Amino acid sequence: MKSILLGPPGAGKGTQADKLVEYLNAYHLSTGDIFRENIKNNTELGKKAKSFMDKGELVPDELTVELVWDKLKSIDSENIVLDGFPRNLFQAKALDDGLKNNNDKIDVVIYINVPEEELIDRISGRRVCPTCSRSYHIKSNPPKVDGICDYDGSKLIQREDDKEETVRNRIKVYNESTSVLVDYYKEQGILIDIDGTKTPEDVFESIKKSL
Repeated sequence: MKSILLGPPGAGKGTQADKLVEYLNAYHLSTGDIFRENIKNNTELGKKAKSFMDKGELVPDELTVELVWDKLKSIDSENIVLDGFPRNLFQAKALDDGLKNNNDKIDVVIYINVPEEELIDRISGRRVCPTCSRSYHIKSNPPKVDGICDYDGSKLIQREDDKEETVRNRIKVYNESTSVLVDYYKEQGILIDIDGTKTPEDVFESIKKSL
């Protein structure tokens, strides 16, 4: 099964992707992880990606599609969960065309639906450990000691793309580019709409029932 997790920034796609990957014994393909890995390693792609991500903008389609296809070709698994890709119609059609040329297709698109103000609260309250990459939230998942990672004692940081002004721009970009994919996949009959305001556990139960 090839599935796509779709939803605005902060909808909980990463959390649900981890659960879905384990449930389906699938490979988790996250463009966000790929970009961050390149940024951490200071590659040329990473430098280009960072200049867009820091402003809450999307990495250009051509770079993203090329990177995803290279990764897809190297994955030795029939079960793949795509998280963060595609982000717009150009990418979605490129993905469909590429899969069709290989006699393959997307089986299901899981759309996690969350109101805008809740998204802003979720993302702007997020803090991450620069050492182990664990994620916290100042309200819903705080560390034991304020501002300090529970696991390695590193000082937690707020990523540039998690700051409120940037978050609002990210959601604006999502609404302009990505939300049209809901209709695109609905027309194909492969979209399932999930209420993302519930607890992560309840959201996943809804996903499993829908599958």
